[in-house]
Amino acid sequence: MADLRLSVLDQSPIPSGSTAAQALQDSVHLAQLAERLGYHRYWVAEHHGSKSFAGCSPEILIGHIADATAKIRVGSGGVMLMHYSPLKVAENFKLLQTLHPNRIDLGIGRAPGSDGLTAAALAYGSQIGIEYLPAKIADLKAFVYDKPAYTEALREVNPAPQVAVPPEIWMLGSTDEGAKIAGHFGLPFSFAHFISPDLLERACHVYRDKFISTPEVPEPLVNVGVFVLCADTTEEAEDLALCRDLWRLKVERGLFEPFPSIGEAYDFDYSEADRARIAERREHQILGTKDQVAVRLEDIAEKSGATELMVISITHDFKQRARCYELLAQAFH
Repeated sequence: MADLRLSVLDQSPIPSGSTAAQALQDSVHLAQLAERLGYHRYWVAEHHGSKSFAGCSPEILIGHIADATAKIRVGSGGVMLMHYSPLKVAENFKLLQTLHPNRIDLGIGRAPGSDGLTAAALAYGSQIGIEYLPAKIADLKAFVYDKPAYTEALREVNPAPQVAVPPEIWMLGSTDEGAKIAGHFGLPFSFAHFISPDLLERACHVYRDKFISTPEVPEPLVNVGVFVLCADTTEEAEDLALCRDLWRLKVERGLFEPFPSIGEAYDFDYSEADRARIAERREHQILGTKDQVAVRLEDIAEKSGATELMVISITHDFKQRARCYELLAQAFH
């Protein structure tokens, strides 16, 4: 698919034996590489209280990466709006767009990106629960687009700064519900295949069925977040996959630990249940050489109708991670 765009979704992973500071430096270096390779966007994630991921404040990391690059679009994948004031989020991203014109994306998510206690600490004193999220999205859109707020009491609020071209707003989701919300609000939809691969086609269908055109987004627009491990050989890709398999096993036990090395993955004492769980998940994993991976990615794009894929690749060694994106760039020219 010659017109298929590739972009990057970066969770700023922390490898075992390394630090959050190094993980954030790796994010900057990977963004610079992605720009040189011709990737379209570079999105950073939001996670809190995690030993696995360093990115807890997308808007700060976005500004740093945009300063270190020249033309690639930079954005959030995403800001967890349930925790925050729509006005504050809108002003943060309008300010970023003012500093980096026509390069900023505001991806918003519905998940907490944290455990329950951390989510309560982020809300700190607010009585606004998740049930108010649709109103928050409506107000956020209004503030970003310099229109009257949805909430009547906020109609006189004038977000600053005003921008000639607002940042792009994307709705992230991994379920039918996220697809419905994106469609209802007439927003581009970013589907998390790496979370819910079985729901890909249904969610994208629901989104298009529920889509309400707006002046800002006249047609439905989909990109898909995919986890990819691409290497020079199939054997190397499978070794890299075992690292993620071990990390996922620990996450399922409530342990958000740094990303393990190949040696740690080989040395781990797997139970029969562990091996069965790994085999069960392998069906949906996108791994192999660039040609093997390209076939899978083109199939995902065709099934979803996506014009863009947001690629996540996590390895213990940053050089292997960079190599993955280099190989994908070669595969898709």
